Amino acid sequence: MITRIVRMHFTEAGLQEFLDIFNTHKNAIRNFEGCSHLQLLKDADDPLCYTTLSHWDKQESLDQYRQSELFGKVWGRVKNLFSERSHAFSLEKFIEL
Repeated sequence: MITRIVRMHFTEAGLQEFLDIFNTHKNAIRNFEGCSHLQLLKDADDPLCYTTLSHWDKQESLDQYRQSELFGKVWGRVKNLFSERSHAFSLEKFIEL
């Protein structure tokens, strides 16, 4: 399983547009083949900072999503709303207790 984390800082003017975009497309993203979980987290200290956390069955599924029309439509709009560069990374389960 792959966990994908994307941390985003928005402009004040762009935040509501991002939330609207996310709410419009969250079900399509969550139901994309290979995605088993999608969550939007709000930073406890910064009201303009949000993080998406998603679980993918394998790297190839995440790659297919990132090359999809859906991703292009969503990310193409969202990236213009940032106040600074986003930080994205993927993690694999290593040790589970």
